[in-house]
Amino acid sequence: MTEKVEMELVWGGEEIAKIIGRSPRITFHLLEKGELPAKKVGGRWVAERGKLIAFFMEAA
Repeated sequence: MTEKVEMELVWGGEEIAKIIGRSPRITFHLLEKGELPAKKVGGRWVAERGKLIAFFMEAA
């Protein structure tokens, strides 16, 4: 049996910044350097909420 995994996508650098608790300026810097688990789609940054949280839990 296959389970459908629901992933919540977060669109835009400012929304990503809110989730990770950083300023938009710092967040965009991290995104551009490839230091966050996110991709650019159609000119906008997109990330999976669970991956962002897991990324920061590992770093803590």
